[in-house]
Amino acid sequence: MSQYETSREPTISGWVVGGITFAGTMLILIGMFQAIDGLVAIFNDDFFLVTQNYTFDLDVTAWGWIHLLLGIGMMIAGWSLFAGRTWATVVALTLAMLSALANFFFIPYYPFWSLVMIALDCWVIWALTRPGVVRSST
Repeated sequence: MSQYETSREPTISGWVVGGITFAGTMLILIGMFQAIDGLVAIFNDDFFLVTQNYTFDLDVTAWGWIHLLLGIGMMIAGWSLFAGRTWATVVALTLAMLSALANFFFIPYYPFWSLVMIALDCWVIWALTRPGVVRSST
């Protein structure tokens, strides 16, 4: 390649790579937290406080399965971001939004932890929606 020829590949910012790495790491961590939360709800129904007259009154075991499946999906999406899979960004964004929604509905059962999980999900969504993330994850 001569000195006048330029590469067709766009340069990828270090901030973008850092954002993808952060999002992948946090997705794996949040996924582990969700899975543990789900397992606790499945194995020990009495751990969580069940609020009376709550609009979204599901059995604690049902919430446990929701959290467990979300957690497994988030861990897979996090590892897929590290592997550079093209579909991983969209799946990760979708799972982070579903996780934030599930934790919003779970606030009466475990308030502080649900709010922490919502904040972490929002942080992942922010990291994955930065300019250049989708282009560089391919």
